Amino acid sequence: MGSTIVDKSGHLNPLTEPTQEDLFWLSADPDHLWVMDKLILARKLGYVCGPVGQDVPTPDYYIVRPCVNMLGLGLEAKKYWIEDETHTLTIGHFWCEWFEGRHLSVDYTNGTCTLAVEGFKSHNTLTKWDRWVKVDEHIALPTILEPFKNTYPNINCEFIDGKLIEVHFRANPDFDNGITEFIPVWQGQDQKPPTGYRYIQYPDMHGRIGAFIK
Repeated sequence: MGSTIVDKSGHLNPLTEPTQEDLFWLSADPDHLWVMDKLILARKLGYVCGPVGQDVPTPDYYIVRPCVNMLGLGLEAKKYWIEDETHTLTIGHFWCEWFEGRHLSVDYTNGTCTLAVEGFKSHNTLTKWDRWVKVDEHIALPTILEPFKNTYPNINCEFIDGKLIEVHFRANPDFDNGITEFIPVWQGQDQKPPTGYRYIQYPDMHGRIGAFIK
């Protein structure tokens, strides 16, 4: 768990504060921790997937990423064309069939959908998002997570083309206080907000320094 660090302005540094994932890992029933393992989740959902070292069934594009990533942000996720063998890829990663389509982040409170946002980015990146926008959609809690809704009040799910790809036992922190649009601002970009938006400092490990919010 990261230690809390205060910067020169007296603000907490969000890169080193304890996260909700940290707290979940420390307090969760060990029998529930499989949800944080994206390989086990993908296997349970019936996706074409396997650990590094297991050959892929057919030549194709696959997403390769860590089985468990407490830091989030899509760290180490890459798209690969794989012919068959995977032993040269990073140990501790897994491969999974590549999904195309809308990317949604959905919050559930006690099993009820309370927030849905859609992400937009260039096709040549997996981590640098252009914007996230709140959408008026109600998406049912995936059946596989029904047993958890009364134990963990806040669950966040990420979907691509309606397929569950990731689960967090927390709410989406980017849309607190009625925010409806979140535009990341990256190092080197102008920090002057467009009309109707305001700028906040909100750094991450990929070089995001803040965001324009509405």
